[in-house]
Amino acid sequence: MTNSIVSDLFATLNILILERLQDSLFRITGTTPNWIERFFGRRFTSEIDILIPQEEFPFLANFLIDAEEFWQSNSSIKLSSGLWSEVDLTGKEYQFEAYAVCVNDKKILLIELLGEKFINKQSLIQKARESQLDYQHLLKENQKKDVLIHCIIHDIAGQLSAINCCLALLEFENLSPKGKEFLEIGRKQSIQQEMLIKNILDVFSTEVRSLEAFTVDVEDAPNLLSSAQEVIELSQPTFTLNNKQLQLTSNIDMKADWKVVGEKSRLDRVILNLVENAYRYSPVGSTVTIDLQPDGEYVLLNVDDEGSGVPAEIVNTLFQKFSQGKHKSGRVGLGLYFCRITVEHWGGIIGYLPRQEGGSRFWFRLPRPIT
Repeated sequence: MTNSIVSDLFATLNILILERLQDSLFRITGTTPNWIERFFGRRFTSEIDILIPQEEFPFLANFLIDAEEFWQSNSSIKLSSGLWSEVDLTGKEYQFEAYAVCVNDKKILLIELLGEKFINKQSLIQKARESQLDYQHLLKENQKKDVLIHCIIHDIAGQLSAINCCLALLEFENLSPKGKEFLEIGRKQSIQQEMLIKNILDVFSTEVRSLEAFTVDVEDAPNLLSSAQEVIELSQPTFTLNNKQLQLTSNIDMKADWKVVGEKSRLDRVILNLVENAYRYSPVGSTVTIDLQPDGEYVLLNVDDEGSGVPAEIVNTLFQKFSQGKHKSGRVGLGLYFCRITVEHWGGIIGYLPRQEGGSRFWFRLPRPIT
C-alpha cells in the first residue's frame, strides 16, 4: 500500500497526523481531514508546520506534557489523551481523542474526530448504566417480594395451627367410618402443608444466616454418618409403605471420623431433602442409596436413585430458588435451593450428576473441622 493511499485513508478516518519537530511545533504529514478547516478557518496542506496547542485546541496543552515524556521513552505502544470536546468556528461541539506514538524514531501525534464512534461509545455507556439501574431495581423488587412471601407464610402457619387443633378435637367426636376416613385424609394433607411451610421458612432463615459470620466448634461438629443413619431411620416407613428401599452402601467405614463443618439440625435437613427428592422420582421396587467417602480435607456424600434422571433443560437451574422438575407434586422448588445455600455457607459445594446406569446422583462435599 503506497504512502499516498495510507495518507488518504487516515484522512477518510478523520485522523490528523502531526510530526513533532520541537516544543509545540508540529508538521502536518499526509492528507489533512476535512474537519480541520472548521476549526482553523483555512485549509492546510501536507508538510505545513503549525503550532499546537493554539486557541483551537487548548485541551492538548496538558496532554502534550505527558506526550513529551512518552516520546522520550520511545515506547512501542500508544498514549491516549482520553475523550475531550472542542467547539468549531460556528459554535458546534465535536469530540476528539489524541494519541502519541513513536514510529521509526519519529514522534507522532494523531488527532481523531470521533463522530459516530463517540456517539456509539456514549450509547453503550448509557445502556450499561440503564442496565445497572434496572438490575438494582429488580433486586429491590425481589427483596420486597421475599419479605411479602415471608409474611404470608407466617400468617398461613398460624391458620394451619388452628386447623390442626380443630382436627385434633374431631378425634373425640362420634364420627362415622367415612368421617374418620376424611379426618385422616385431612390430617395427612395438614402434615404435608406443615412440611412445605417448614421448607419455605428454612430457606428464609438460612438466607439470613448466610449473611452472618459462622464459627466452627470442633466439639459440636456434626457426624455425617450419624445424620445419614437418622435420616434413613426417619424415612424408612415411607419407603417401605411404597415398596421402595433406602440404605447405606456396604463399603462405608463405620469406625472412621465423619465429622464435618456445619450444624446438625440443618445438616439432617439437607440430607433429608436429598432423600425426599430421590424418593419422589424413584420407581416402585427401586433402591435409593446413600454413600460416604473421604475426600482429602473434605467428606463427600452421594444420594443415588434409579429414576429417570433430570431433564437436560433444567440441570443448570436445579439449585436455584423456585426451580421445579416436570413432576412438581405441589411443591414450590425450594428444597434443593435450601441445600445449596446451606452447604455453601459452610464452605462446601453441592451438585448433580446423571448416573451411567440410569438415575440421578445428588452429592455434596463439606470440609472437615480443623482440630
